[in-house]
Amino acid sequence: MTESQPQNSGSAGGSADIGRLRSYLLTQIHRHLEGNPVPDDQRRDAITQILEYSFTQTKVSLPRDTKAQLFREILDDLLGFGPIQALLDDPDVSEVMVNGPRRIYVERRGNLERTGVTFEDDAHVRRVIDKIVLPLGRRIDSENPTVDARLPDGSRVNAVVPPVAIDGSTITIRKFAKERLGVPDLIKYDSLTETMATFLEACVKAHLNIIISGGTGSGKTTLLNIMSGFIPEEERIVTIEDAAELQLQQDHVVRLETKAPNIDGHGGVSIRELVRNSLRMRPDRIVVGECRGGEALDMLQAMNTGHDGSLTTLHANTPRDATARLETLVLMSGVEMPLKVVREQIASAVDLIVQQTRLTDGSRKVTQITEVAGMEGDTIVMTDVFKYTQTGKTPEGKVLGELAPTGIRPLFMDKLQASGFTLSAAVFMKGSTAPRMKGDGSGQSRR
Repeated sequence: MTESQPQNSGSAGGSADIGRLRSYLLTQIHRHLEGNPVPDDQRRDAITQILEYSFTQTKVSLPRDTKAQLFREILDDLLGFGPIQALLDDPDVSEVMVNGPRRIYVERRGNLERTGVTFEDDAHVRRVIDKIVLPLGRRIDSENPTVDARLPDGSRVNAVVPPVAIDGSTITIRKFAKERLGVPDLIKYDSLTETMATFLEACVKAHLNIIISGGTGSGKTTLLNIMSGFIPEEERIVTIEDAAELQLQQDHVVRLETKAPNIDGHGGVSIRELVRNSLRMRPDRIVVGECRGGEALDMLQAMNTGHDGSLTTLHANTPRDATARLETLVLMSGVEMPLKVVREQIASAVDLIVQQTRLTDGSRKVTQITEVAGMEGDTIVMTDVFKYTQTGKTPEGKVLGELAPTGIRPLFMDKLQASGFTLSAAVFMKGSTAPRMKGDGSGQSRR
């Protein structure tokens, strides 16, 4: 028995005993691996064998469930991201939020809940953060206390450490959906109706410029991914994202992703630079994951100069707020422009705003599809084509409501028809079911 090996008392029941046993086993594994490095693809098997052998050598007796949990925690610590790995592996969890070492929350099926998972201390949280960012060539410390990163599976990570994070280091992980959702899934979840899906498909294929607006976690990127799937296979698509999340199935796709500056503050590539560069790549479509800065001006100018059919997302709670947000972002570009000129740019460039909302019961819906109809004086004119009306709640808290047309036909119907799409008047009538989308009188569905 080595000096650090736990004494055999027949069993180890207390948390302090388990903690010492865990530390001992981790030390043994590190010693074995230092002397006998193994390839990454064999690492799990090697660690499991060392763990079993080292545990047997202690002659400590543990209940089967306790031993299994101990082994799982050790493997998660060495091969994953420690205490939160089990949450990341849970298919029902869509987001993990670490608010310091003792308060860890998840979003599960659209609802926030606190978990019983904890870290040992803030240093333990920092080790996990380093494990995430160091392989990416990034650093986080008191001088650079925030970082955005992407896990190997595509999940988005944001981390903040003291002194900015007052109550301890924080981690927020938006999990990457392993299964790509489609229109049938949104219809099944009552996120939109078949009529709305038909209309959006026609708008995308007819090269309308579309903004998907919504709050944090409302499902904007998911909807953008689905709507991008309507783009015809023969078109060249350039996608621009902070962290690559879109999963376009078309063959002719160029994916661009921003790059953070190095330690010296050089070498960074912003969304705005990528948008400007994309214009020289002969794109048929430009799809920007999210407009959040001066790139909004470049995006609007691209929409106004022949790059029709562009799509992007924006943080805003209503379509009207989305246009105001766009105004603010354009003014952030550093280009001096009168506000009326900015609004004229928006009204000329943007055809449609699709509002995505996360309701109080955690469900996500398209709550408005709004046409940007032009200018009237100094005001951007907007018209709702489809709208969600909340009618109440069930005793269980589920939100009740209706997704329906408003009865107003958009002004760009001629553009849809010129592109070969005919939508019957029933599409825009209240209480309509799901009319088909047809092309040029052929009677054949284009869906």
